[in-house]
Amino acid sequence: MVNGLNLAFQFLDSFAFVVLAAAGLAVIFGIMGVINLAHGEFILFGAYATTKSVTALGLPLPVAMVVGSLLTAAFGVVVERTIISGFVPNWVGQKTVGRDLIEPLYDRLADSMVATFGLSLVMVQSARIVFGNSIDTVGTPFGNVAYGAFSYSTYRLVLAGVAIAVLVAAYYVFTRTTFGTRVRATMQDEQTARALGVDTGRTYMLTFGIGSGLAGLTGALFAPVLSMQPTLGDQFLIEAFVAVVVGGPSVVLGTALSGGVLGAVSATVTNLTDSTTFGRIALLVAAILALRFLPGGITGLVERVRARRQEATDGD
Repeated sequence: MVNGLNLAFQFLDSFAFVVLAAAGLAVIFGIMGVINLAHGEFILFGAYATTKSVTALGLPLPVAMVVGSLLTAAFGVVVERTIISGFVPNWVGQKTVGRDLIEPLYDRLADSMVATFGLSLVMVQSARIVFGNSIDTVGTPFGNVAYGAFSYSTYRLVLAGVAIAVLVAAYYVFTRTTFGTRVRATMQDEQTARALGVDTGRTYMLTFGIGSGLAGLTGALFAPVLSMQPTLGDQFLIEAFVAVVVGGPSVVLGTALSGGVLGAVSATVTNLTDSTTFGRIALLVAAILALRFLPGGITGLVERVRARRQEATDGD
């Protein structure tokens, strides 16, 4: 019974970590074709903004989390307008030399990796210069759940519920709203969407802002349980990329399924070995096997199964 509860709690913890770490990255990469290597630093931005809102401004933690998420979303919009789309530099270029200065980074994977990697270095060093090597942390709310001779943080269980809520909200936004329809149209065929009246530039800007806000929300949620250091984002980046690659092309379903699979693998190995290090190693091995045997990710396999069933049905 106790071991079962341990395994269940570890699974929920791993699931929440993988899903929340990957949500923002999946939105930006899956829709815009931009590999954001500064994703971990966006999480850092949200964590620092939340922590400083509590320790320096005295805001309640829930309000500080909202502030941290919104500030990160606003920062993401600035990054999209200046670096990703080049809207601001090109506007200046048209006014001064009569031509654009840079090309947008949409669907330019290598170029977006280089640009965002440079941004990540700037953000880490800026955090170190402004705030030093660490800042004060905020306490973990809600206390612990006791069972037998063990106890577990209630807050970490809440994070699993928040991860599910984020997936449901993302599914609703991208499949049940007019904005989601425009986003999916832009993702599938940008030129056709523009010809039909969709402002694709604004759609990209808002999408990047949403992805950045989700990264900021992740930082805000994990701020009470992490050490506030400039390298904080590094521990999220690998899991986020692994989850996105294993999940496949479907942003919401892929993130949910990869979070479940990778969370189960990590929790099981951690429970058997009593070591989170071995849990992370098992997660990476699972990702390598998925890349080898499922090049389209889990949702790619789901789509192939659906297509075969449809072909069999049509043939009857």
